[in-house]
Amino acid sequence: MVEHGSEQGPASKLTRQQKGRLGEEAACDWLREHDYRILKRNWRCRRGEIDIVASREDMIIFIEVRSRSGTAQYGTPQESVDIRKMQQVRATASVYLQMTGETNHQIRFDVFAVMLDKAGEIVSIDHIMNAF
Repeated sequence: MVEHGSEQGPASKLTRQQKGRLGEEAACDWLREHDYRILKRNWRCRRGEIDIVASREDMIIFIEVRSRSGTAQYGTPQESVDIRKMQQVRATASVYLQMTGETNHQIRFDVFAVMLDKAGEIVSIDHIMNAF
């Protein structure tokens, strides 16, 4: 739960950053519970940002986390990962692999779709493996 004003009104609405943080925390918790190791969070370079870089066995997984609250009137979180975002994550992952020298691993691109209620509580988490 995120701390905000004691009243539930327009002034206490979760910001985009708060939703993102809550979604990333939920994804990291899920990953740890399923024997993944978190290597990096919010890894940035000139090409862009990767929300989570994780590993499991001999695979490196680049993870995009999308969080939404309320109804799905604007689509599901995973639907918001468009072709431009996929290309940006792939390009950023390439830079990560070059900079870390970890080029001998299999890689995978996953998406975590996290639905929150208006108070910031997790309603659902959908882990989409090999999303793109």
